[in-house]
Amino acid sequence: MDTEGMHELDRALVLGPGGRLGTAWTAGLMTGLRRLGVDLGEADVIVGTSAGAIVGAVMATGQDPARLATVRRSANASSVLHRPNPAVTGSVFAVLGDPSLDPAEARRRVGRIALETVDEQAENRLIAQRAALIAADSWPQRPLLIPAVDAESGEPIVWDAAAGVPLARAVAASSAFPGIEPPVTVDGRHYFDGALRAGTNIDLAGDARTVVVVDPLAHRHPSPTAEGAHIMAPDPTAVRLLDAEQSDPEVWQAAYQAGEAQAGTAAEELRAHWRPATARR
Repeated sequence: MDTEGMHELDRALVLGPGGRLGTAWTAGLMTGLRRLGVDLGEADVIVGTSAGAIVGAVMATGQDPARLATVRRSANASSVLHRPNPAVTGSVFAVLGDPSLDPAEARRRVGRIALETVDEQAENRLIAQRAALIAADSWPQRPLLIPAVDAESGEPIVWDAAAGVPLARAVAASSAFPGIEPPVTVDGRHYFDGALRAGTNIDLAGDARTVVVVDPLAHRHPSPTAEGAHIMAPDPTAVRLLDAEQSDPEVWQAAYQAGEAQAGTAAEELRAHWRPATARR
C-alpha cells in the first residue's frame, strides 16, 4: 500500500470489525446518516476492517448501504448467519487474552490455528457470499484500504486498488475470523481477519483532518483512537442486540434498524465537522 500523501487528506472514515450483526448495525448507521445529509461515503479515504470491509466496499463503490437492510437465509448470505466453532474460537480468544504474548506472537499463534481450518470449498463459498454482499467486482476509484493478516507469518498487510487482489477476496480475507470462516488464499498464501492487525486500524487514516470511526465493538474492546477522532459506538439498545449474536435474519434487520435509529444523534454531532463535498469547493 502506498501511503504517501495521506497526510494531505481532509476526511477519513474508519469502519471497524463487529461480526455479522456489527455489519448490519454499521450499514444502518451509514444509511441513516446519509438520509440526514451526512454522507460518510464521501470520505477521501475509507478504511474497512472485517465487518467494516463489507460496508466500506459498498460505500466506496458508490452504492446505497440500505441494500444491506435485510439478509436472507440463502446460499449467498449464509456465512453471516451460521454459528461459530466454539473450540476454534475459544482457542483464538485464549491466545488473544494471554498477556504474556506480544501482538506479533499472538498473530502467529492465531495464524497456526487458522491454518488448521483451511477448507477450499468453504473458502470459495465465503468469497462468493462476500461478493454477493458487496455487489461490486472492481475496486473503487475512491481510496479504500482493507487490512488482513498473513496466517503463515502473522504479518499484517493492507490492500488497496493497486495491490491487484480481487475486491471480494480482500473483503473475505479481512472478515475471516478463525472458527467462523476459513482463511482466504491470495497469491498462494492464507490470510485471516484484519482486526488482529490493530482493531479498527485507525492508524491507516493517517493525518486526515477529520476522522470518523465507526466501532461496533467499542463496548467490548476499546481501540486506540487518534486525537480529535469522532467515535460512533453502539447505544445500549444496539449493544444488547450485538452481544446476543443471534443468527436469525430478523435480528440482522433489528441490528440494522438500531444503527439507523442512532443516526439522528450522530448526525448532530458530525454536521459541524463533516461538510458535504459541494460545500468544500
